[in-house]
Amino acid sequence: MSDTKTSYHQIVKTTSLFGGVQFLTIIIAIIRIKLIAVFIGPAGMGIIALLNSAIGIISGFSGLGLETSGIKHISADYKNEDLNTVTTTVSVVKKVALLTGILGSLLTVVFSNWLSIITFGNSDQMYAFVFLSITVLFKQLTTAELVVLQGLRKMRFLAKANLYGNIFGLLFSIPLYYFYGIDAIVPTIIVTSVSALFFSYYYSRKGKIERKSLTKSQFMTDAKRIVTLGFMLTLSGSLTLLTTYLIQIYVGKQGDLEQVGFYNAGFILLNSYVGIIFTAMSTDYFPRLASISEDNEKVRSSVIQQSFVSILIITPIIILFLTLIPLIVKIVFTSQFTAIIPMVCFGILAMLFRAVSWSMGYILIAKGDSSMFLKTAVGFNAISLLLNVLGYYLYGLEGLGFSFLVYYMIHFFGLKIITKKRYGFFFDSEFYQIYLICILMCMATFLLRYIPNPILKYSLMSVMCLLSIVFVVFQMNKKTALKGLFNTIIKRKND
Repeated sequence: MSDTKTSYHQIVKTTSLFGGVQFLTIIIAIIRIKLIAVFIGPAGMGIIALLNSAIGIISGFSGLGLETSGIKHISADYKNEDLNTVTTTVSVVKKVALLTGILGSLLTVVFSNWLSIITFGNSDQMYAFVFLSITVLFKQLTTAELVVLQGLRKMRFLAKANLYGNIFGLLFSIPLYYFYGIDAIVPTIIVTSVSALFFSYYYSRKGKIERKSLTKSQFMTDAKRIVTLGFMLTLSGSLTLLTTYLIQIYVGKQGDLEQVGFYNAGFILLNSYVGIIFTAMSTDYFPRLASISEDNEKVRSSVIQQSFVSILIITPIIILFLTLIPLIVKIVFTSQFTAIIPMVCFGILAMLFRAVSWSMGYILIAKGDSSMFLKTAVGFNAISLLLNVLGYYLYGLEGLGFSFLVYYMIHFFGLKIITKKRYGFFFDSEFYQIYLICILMCMATFLLRYIPNPILKYSLMSVMCLLSIVFVVFQMNKKTALKGLFNTIIKRKND
């Protein structure tokens, strides 16, 4: 097998592993969201969204970008699969996580009253923020353990930590929501964070990395190396969280908490369920890219391969999503949430552009180009905020979906220009041919939604689903030799 096919095969293999885990995670999330929708309704969902956004901003700001900078440095320092090469880096990452987690918790307590007033317009949720301050610490400690597993590419342990953390978080959530309804929001968030921390710590210990005592000067030197990049990433991540937070507040002011619940529900479908595909792929992609960041040609090859796999995986998902969206909304939420369908249908098209711009965006982080990363974050978040406010003002929830699509088109072309000028990155003609076909198939399916005859509409959409799957399997087989892989598996079973 050629090096190129081996690379494609590795991408597909890792994505399959985490795709399976993420599929189960989606099922768990669907059950959780269904419980929320049934027991506390859209208004309760709005409260959860606002609490999580506010806590997310504190966590993002105090976390110093550890979840990304830590992976980059561990991956870069990990040589020849020798754990001794990264013991110092791992120890520094965990200590930084503890200190930043404590800082985040203290900030949440100190500003709890202010957070409640800004978020909800009164002080009623002040104690909710005080209790949730502990989750900021737990989240940062969890992040450190998962960063170690991901940086060392211990993918099976990482997958298990994520899966079991979600499962047990759900099991504890069910009785809380059932017996206490809307009063269970804060306890449930805390219990879920405890579950995630327990399993991340358990599987990180299986990595068998020895603890290393650090002198003060050694810690300060290595921490500075990690935190410098992390600080820029923190500012970028905080801007994204702040943008989401401001949009939610704007929607709440212009509409009400129910509208915030609808907004959050729509973007749960887009970012958590469809977007979770990117999470599965990035698990191996970023550490791999960070390890070859000094070689522009290898970086270009890796990004093209990742983009190719991304669009092929996401295309049939988008088409299937467009076909089944009325049913999906009713299953995941309730019939009350059908108002989000137009928003989600526009938003799902954005995923085709997001898949590629997402792959390109990691170049800046892998190379440690923090200043450019920060500049792009400021610019893109400003555009996102402007488009979303304008979209909701003009067309309500549907306008938010359309603005999401326009934003990721701008994001794609913007990153294409930046990576070309700074790193000489470009896609070849073969990629663009496949990409154009994927876009046309998704657009055609989107337009089929407007056929008034339901039998004709869903018949044609079903045909598009089938065509997209056939096209993707054919193209994937050309790159990864899927046919040979399946034949090997079947042969082993027969033997």
